[in-house]
Amino acid sequence: ESRSQTLCCPFHEEPAATIVEELRDVATCEGEDAVFECRLSRETAQDAQWFLGDVPLQSNEMNEIRVQGTRHSLILRKVTLEDCGSISFKVGQLSSAA
Repeated sequence: ESRSQTLCCPFHEEPAATIVEELRDVATCEGEDAVFECRLSRETAQDAQWFLGDVPLQSNEMNEIRVQGTRHSLILRKVTLEDCGSISFKVGQLSSAA
């Protein structure tokens, strides 16, 4: 007599990370670097994205995007008057703005 057993592993979805440290407004002079930081409740595999106004930012020679554990930071290098505007950070359904 043959018996088969099935092991059932229910799909477990990770709880969404929350933003525990919001972005703060940064005042800087033209030509200086502006640093924005926020912190999540936990590390997440979800894609995080920084925006200047409605424009998504990429890490390049003018924008440095870092992730260190739960801390996400954006450094705008040598800001100009054109860089003035709202900076926002989005992960999943959450967002923070400065």
